[in-house]
Amino acid sequence: MTGVNPHGIGQLKNGPIVIDHHRRFTMNIDTQTHLTKLRDLLVYRLHDLESDVRADELARRPSAEHDVTDLKEEAQRHTQDGVLDAEERRDVEELQQVRAALARLDAGTYGDCEDCGEAIALQRLLVEPAALRCASCQSAFERASARIR
Repeated sequence: MTGVNPHGIGQLKNGPIVIDHHRRFTMNIDTQTHLTKLRDLLVYRLHDLESDVRADELARRPSAEHDVTDLKEEAQRHTQDGVLDAEERRDVEELQQVRAALARLDAGTYGDCEDCGEAIALQRLLVEPAALRCASCQSAFERASARIR
């Protein structure tokens, strides 16, 4: 939450909220709609990634049809295996990120920047629903990661 004014109205995850006398947050319809849309995006991506990972696993299974007859075919298959490995690692990593985002949604912490605690802009979440950081903290994180490499 970015702050509360004396009238009990603040900002949370890019939408107004009202704090009742028990200090509970009541989201408005826009915020609920945005969270529903974001959950739908995450669930869709989750199913898509699970399907991709299963397909990668099936593609990796050895087949009697793929008897290597020469070095050129072996080199080509080795290259294809490297591409499949990279795609599978990327998909598995993103799958973990999507599952973690859904867990944050369930826990009520979704949309809060992991580094500064401020709300992540709705526009960023619509583009990258599993985002952990606001745009400025993500930029700082990427700059720091680049220096380490």
